[in-house]
Amino acid sequence: MVSYVNILLYGVGGLVVAGMALLVALQEKLVYVPVVPGLTKSYAITPARLRLTYEDIWLRSSDGVRLHAWFIKLLPECRGPTILFFQENAGNIAHRLEMVRIMLQRLNCNIFMLSYRGYGASDGYPSQHGITMDAQAALDHLSQRDDVDTSRIVVFGRSLGGAVGAVLAKNNPDKVAALILENTFTSILDMAGVLLPFLKWFIGGSSSKGLKILNFLVRSPWNTAEIVGQVKQPILFLSGLQDEMIPPSHMRILYAKAAARNNRCLFVEFPTGMHMDTWLAGGDNYWKTIQDFLEQHASGERESSSTTNSNDIGAR
Repeated sequence: MVSYVNILLYGVGGLVVAGMALLVALQEKLVYVPVVPGLTKSYAITPARLRLTYEDIWLRSSDGVRLHAWFIKLLPECRGPTILFFQENAGNIAHRLEMVRIMLQRLNCNIFMLSYRGYGASDGYPSQHGITMDAQAALDHLSQRDDVDTSRIVVFGRSLGGAVGAVLAKNNPDKVAALILENTFTSILDMAGVLLPFLKWFIGGSSSKGLKILNFLVRSPWNTAEIVGQVKQPILFLSGLQDEMIPPSHMRILYAKAAARNNRCLFVEFPTGMHMDTWLAGGDNYWKTIQDFLEQHASGERESSSTTNSNDIGAR
């Protein structure tokens, strides 16, 4: 007779095998969603539809992949802050244009929107290594433009874009003035257990209590919790407490990791904000928070990292 112990071992083994199969077969489709079901990969609209002044930009990543971006300017001669915006994992930059239109009006800034490889009109296939190179290509382009105040480039990443932005800010302390993270995860390793709960026993980040025996299978770990503690620039954390995709606790962990080493961090909560609509649910307070942050940290005069401790947590 097969013992209960053997049955248990077979069960655990089956879960491990099932987890491995799911990870190998589906992980890119879970992490990267260039095409939202029911929509096309191409842009539904362009900035022109919203009467925005913009420039089509074509870039080459360092591995030769052709990338597309929009550089949207408040005014042709505007030399205010330039926000390098990195989107969430689903859809393309056209789906963010309504938010960007309001951002231009409220923040009086320029906005550079990059299509990751495999997204929108960009070539290639998404991966962590590839998107990291794409982000660097976008920043290098901005840093070489004569119509951009290069001392006022601010990286703004939402969800997956926050992971992308954190890596870019860490790697470019002299090119990025400040970093804004909104509803970002601690790592894909931790998100695996959120999306597929049984995987939390086999995959996890540094704070996980699981065995982590399947971590080696994750091709895009995006370990933001590890990276954000190495960012030296000021960081604004925007957290929607009704986020239905990423547990809001992830943002608090990121803030704690950053604030332990960086005395220029600000954490702001928006009680009714969900994953995609915190900018809308937050209303005037959302935009005022970002505006104040930009005025303090992207005024054109770089601060010393030894500035008096300004870490703070607030609710709006």
